Amino acid sequence: MTRKRIASLGAVAVAAALVLTGCVAGEGSNIAAPEPVETLPGSFSSDTLNIDFATYNPLSLIIKDQGWLEDTFGDKVTVNWIQSAGSAAANDALRAGSIDVGSTAGSAALLARSNGSPIQAIDIYSQPNWAAILVGADSDITSVKDLKGKNIAANAGTDPYFFLLQALEEAGIGLDEVTITQLAHADGKTALEAGTVDAWAGLDPLLSASVVNAGSKIIYDNPDFNSYGFLNATETFLTASPDIAQVVVSAYEKARAWAAENPDEAAQILADVAGIDIEIAKSVLLDRTNLAVDPEPGADQLAVLTIIGPIFVTSGAVASQDQIDDALDTLFNTDYVKNANPDLIG
Repeated sequence: MTRKRIASLGAVAVAAALVLTGCVAGEGSNIAAPEPVETLPGSFSSDTLNIDFATYNPLSLIIKDQGWLEDTFGDKVTVNWIQSAGSAAANDALRAGSIDVGSTAGSAALLARSNGSPIQAIDIYSQPNWAAILVGADSDITSVKDLKGKNIAANAGTDPYFFLLQALEEAGIGLDEVTITQLAHADGKTALEAGTVDAWAGLDPLLSASVVNAGSKIIYDNPDFNSYGFLNATETFLTASPDIAQVVVSAYEKARAWAAENPDEAAQILADVAGIDIEIAKSVLLDRTNLAVDPEPGADQLAVLTIIGPIFVTSGAVASQDQIDDALDTLFNTDYVKNANPDLIG
């Protein structure tokens, strides 16, 4: 049975389960739902918001560039922007409490929640095709099967890493038959281009830049193996500051509409932050990223994560399937998207 077929069956099973139970994952949370608002409050629950921005999360770049959070909060809340270099870094910052809201891949959010990190997904910011496996310009490797016995760079705990695990499993290659070198995304790109690794499980926009600027070659590209972009918040933050979290999600929904209306400007923002050519940014944003996705965490994401979850267990990243199941039951928080009001932002 192929992975796509398994995924299809998983999606059917998930949808059936949702119909039978009448609920979605996360509805059992004891975190109080935010109240719908038509106007901004005169004061907020905290005077500080620590939030990340990331080149793999275009909506975060737009919000930061436009200054909407600062304009909305005025002098009532200080917004501290912290850049995340990848899902693993964002998860570390969320776990440490150094950010309240952070951007990860769905797979990384599931991994973190399964291993005890108290986070919830409050918005789906994109459906990206952001991961692929690349080799150097002069490499004679042409397929995943050729990776047996090779050294592959990957950033553990991120979507490209789990993309790699799925690709190896599909090709029938065991983890004991390859060497996976742990490198941050930018370092993996450098190592590939320098020839110190045979392949790299890369992340956009770095992978597209490597293809264009260094002649690196994509040997495997599969949108089905990419999980969605999750905007996560710590449960401590959601409990203490649901009003601020609501403003953040409303800003994300304003940014989604703005990106659809201003694609060239959105691509330029990405190019400026990532330090890449505008044509590469347009390719990443317009060809390899779907921002027009339903922002409410639900059945689509659950179907994908239900397939990825067992890989965590077989690879040793999570101790048991019970931990995966518990995480899937508590990861999603749909209240903030349901109450989003972009008109209040900016």
